[in-house]
Amino acid sequence: MFPQIRLQSTPARLDMSVDKGSLEIRQKQAELEIEQPKAELTIERRSSQLTIDQTKAREDVGYKSVPRMIEDAAVEGKQAVMEGIARRGQERDELLQIQNGGNPIAAQAKRNSQGSPKQFGIGWIPSPNSVQINYDPGEVNVSIEPKKAVINTKINNPEINYTPAKVNIQLAQYPSLEIDFENLKYIGVNYEQYI
Repeated sequence: MFPQIRLQSTPARLDMSVDKGSLEIRQKQAELEIEQPKAELTIERRSSQLTIDQTKAREDVGYKSVPRMIEDAAVEGKQAVMEGIARRGQERDELLQIQNGGNPIAAQAKRNSQGSPKQFGIGWIPSPNSVQINYDPGEVNVSIEPKKAVINTKINNPEINYTPAKVNIQLAQYPSLEIDFENLKYIGVNYEQYI
C-alpha cells in the first residue's frame, strides 16, 4: 500500500443580517406675532362763525341808537347850512345884477315860499341789502400718523431622528481541517515510526 495523506476541510460560514436605518424629520411651523398699533389721528378745528348785522335795517324803520341819531342830525344840519350859504350867495348875485332887468326880489320870494317840489317814488323799508351777513366757515385740519406693524418671528429648528443602519455579522460555522495519514512511515536516525 502506498502512503497517503488525506485532507478534509470544512470552510467557514458567515451569517449576515441587516437592520435598516431610518430618518425622520419633523418641521414645526414658525411662530409669527403681528401687532398693529393704532394710527394717531389729530383733528384741530376752528369753529365757523356767522355774523348778522341788522343795524342798517333797524335804522331804516326808525330804531336808531342815540349816537347815530346825533350823527345823522349833525350831517343834516351841516348840509342845511351849506345849502343855505349857497342859496344866499346865489340870491346876492341875483340882487347885484338887478340893473340888468327882471324882478329878482319877486322871483326869490316865490321860490322860497314854495319850497322844492316833492318827489314820489316807491321805496322799501328796510332798504335792500340793509342786513349784512358774514359767514366764516372755519377750518378743519386733520393729521394722521400711521404706525408701523411690529412683527416678531421665531424660527423652530427641525427635529431630526436618525437611526443608522446596522449590519450584524456572525460566524455561523468555524472552518476545520482534518488530516489523515495512512501507511506513512517516518524514518529517523536509528528509528522508524508509523504515523
